[in-house]
Amino acid sequence: MSQGPLMPKATAVWLVENTSLAFEQIADFCKLHPLEVKGIADGEVAAGIKGLDPITTGQLTRDEIEKAQKSPNYRLKVAVSKVKLPEVKRTTKGPRYTPLSRRQDRPNAILWLIRNHPELKDAQVIRLVGTTKATIQQIRERTHWNSASLQPMDPVTLGLCSQIDLDFEVQRAAKDRPAVLPTDGGAKLLPTEISTAPAAAEREEERDEEDLNADAVFAKLKGMSRIDEDDDED
Repeated sequence: MSQGPLMPKATAVWLVENTSLAFEQIADFCKLHPLEVKGIADGEVAAGIKGLDPITTGQLTRDEIEKAQKSPNYRLKVAVSKVKLPEVKRTTKGPRYTPLSRRQDRPNAILWLIRNHPELKDAQVIRLVGTTKATIQQIRERTHWNSASLQPMDPVTLGLCSQIDLDFEVQRAAKDRPAVLPTDGGAKLLPTEISTAPAAAEREEERDEEDLNADAVFAKLKGMSRIDEDDDED
């Protein structure tokens, strides 16, 4: 997908006012809907927006516009800039900057992250959506001033972070999380020699007790017979 102009609506306003390009051509170049371009032509959309000349800004050439005007099916191409801008590398230090238009959606994104990725640390959530630890804690404990109205929403869909950043933080959290040991599934069966040992020992003790009881009975009977004999002699 080709890159669109820096200020799409302002560029579309200029193209509508200063060229005979088809609405579809302008919409394709500015990444707008054809009906939105038609609304600009009718004065219903982008009212008050000053047109931006894409030729002076180096985004289009006059030859490219003339070529497109001669062929309604031709698609405008962004001019290649001769100036090489250095690549902007996003620093990982500090919270992510969130545009003003997206800040109202931030609590919903935090709620989504807390529910769907509880393994994420507060510092990771801060990096993803540019919030504070206090806000995360309030949403987690449902003490946030707008808790009743919050709806969990994917921060990628809201444009607060990229899918790559989210996947990276989730994978990092998974690596930092300790391995989960398997839960105890209940008592395990013991070997036969161990499980039967207590029962065998109990039966052995019972037999010993029975032998002792029998000997005691015989001894008692024997003692009583001796007493009877002594009585007869007297």
